[in-house]
Amino acid sequence: MTQNLSAGYINVPVPKDIDIKAEIDRFRKEKNAVILAHYYQTGDIQDIADFVGDSLALAQWAAKTDADIIVLSGVHFMGETAKIICPDKKVLVPDLNAGCSLADSCPADDFAAFVRQHPDHTVISYVNTTAAVKAVTDVVVTSTNAKQIVDSFPEDAKLIFGPDRNLGNYINSITGRNMLLWDGACHVHEQFSLEKIVNLKKEYPEAEVITHPECKQPIIHISDFVGSTAALLKHTINSDKKQFIVATESGILHEMQKSSPDKEFIPAPPNDSTCACNECNFMRLNTMEKLYNCLKYELPEIFVDEAIQKEAIKPIRRMLELSAKLGL
Repeated sequence: MTQNLSAGYINVPVPKDIDIKAEIDRFRKEKNAVILAHYYQTGDIQDIADFVGDSLALAQWAAKTDADIIVLSGVHFMGETAKIICPDKKVLVPDLNAGCSLADSCPADDFAAFVRQHPDHTVISYVNTTAAVKAVTDVVVTSTNAKQIVDSFPEDAKLIFGPDRNLGNYINSITGRNMLLWDGACHVHEQFSLEKIVNLKKEYPEAEVITHPECKQPIIHISDFVGSTAALLKHTINSDKKQFIVATESGILHEMQKSSPDKEFIPAPPNDSTCACNECNFMRLNTMEKLYNCLKYELPEIFVDEAIQKEAIKPIRRMLELSAKLGL
């Protein structure tokens, strides 16, 4: 199979006469495998996954699973995180090319140098980072727990927050902190159009604008609710509103619609005039066919350098412990 991995995934045609869902289900039962999928995956992958969630939930599920194989259908850093948490388990991803623009905006060597320049600072890193960045971090956070974890530090603590400047700015604004921010960003959340969202609000005057904190401040300022992917989903379930303009990756609309079939979800458009919704091209690299081959051949597999793993597990473990203590 090595020659078929040159593309970054198992490049073998899937037989047309098979029931791909049934075969994926058979493979995971025979191999004691668990499929973890992010909310930004396509609906068919979400529907067949054992667990669907945001980055915090995926890390929590990886930490407690008794499966022999973890298939992480999301992006590369999520597979790395699962491998760091479960070094003795086989961790697979459908496509190694499923990267992350936010993680890419924070090269490990550059970030390590930045940390060394501020030796009196505690380092808080967003989970959307490589294992090597996590290895020079004191505590990892997700958008679900970032505020609470930042608040757990003394008010006068000197903090570095990386790599997402938009999330860091938002956390600074709601906590009164002045964290030192790394200048990184997510290409999806950076691209929402303020003008188009304002126009959508005129078209749907009863709709709430709900926004992920990785978005730019002008988008956040016009929003009715700001929260992590999981928080946005929970809000739409509990709200008595019937229409929502959703400013995050459009994959979450699948679960929102399943959870609230009587409500309407309108994807917030990006600046690109050709698109009505905003999708992560990396998340969309994963397909049912690649998931099938991934389970069948148990490739591609994620590996993390042992020395990096031993350092990177510390801030992840600290995040999981703090999240459990905070009830998150």
